[in-house]
Amino acid sequence: MQIIKLDATDSTNVFLKNLSVQKTLIDFTTVVAKHQVKGRGQRGSSWYSEEGKNLTFSVFKKVDSLDVGHQFGISMCTSLALYKCLKQYNIPGLFVKWPNDIMSGDKKVCGILIENTLSGGVIESSIIGIGLNVNQTTFEGLEKASSLQLISGQAFNLEELLANIVLVLKHQFNEFQKNGFDMLKEAYEDVLFRKDIPSTFEDSKNQRFTGIIRGVSKIGRLQIELEKGCTVNFDLKEVSLLN
Repeated sequence: MQIIKLDATDSTNVFLKNLSVQKTLIDFTTVVAKHQVKGRGQRGSSWYSEEGKNLTFSVFKKVDSLDVGHQFGISMCTSLALYKCLKQYNIPGLFVKWPNDIMSGDKKVCGILIENTLSGGVIESSIIGIGLNVNQTTFEGLEKASSLQLISGQAFNLEELLANIVLVLKHQFNEFQKNGFDMLKEAYEDVLFRKDIPSTFEDSKNQRFTGIIRGVSKIGRLQIELEKGCTVNFDLKEVSLLN
């Protein structure tokens, strides 16, 4: 396992992406920073992390010509790996909030940002960016954020936790390769946040509606059953879950 440690960088994803252009990287090469100045999340949001308290890192993953239509498999693999790893530490109430946030109860503890390199209709490699709240105990203005220490009452060794996450990530990708997309999708849907529970959503026009999450499509769209009884597929920018 090759781990590159940085004191600070704008973005571990950008650092690793530039590195992959400069030289051939070993699969699962990992870049971790004590402080990430311009961390990013889904929907273009910023990711704030207190220096030296959390894990902000990116993993380079070679992909064996995965069809672009199955690229959501990378997201499912990553979120399931985080879910399984945190289960080992007895973090309660774990779920994956679509597409790939990790929740403990109704609090977000981890965000994931995946950037793929495509060639034609296939994916050649992925940069998997992960921000995990570990030992930070204050989240001013972020009511829905929490950390492993706040939830469990104990501090964590960041180096040991990082090594374990990458190990579980390797195992999860091996399972994906062995068992295929459909079994991965089933496992992902089993731990999907608020699945089969009536919830409130907001669409891209800021209109609120109620529905029930039933699963995800093969390309990663969220499947919501509406009050009319029909099921509609939503893309990332088309819907947000409110409660």
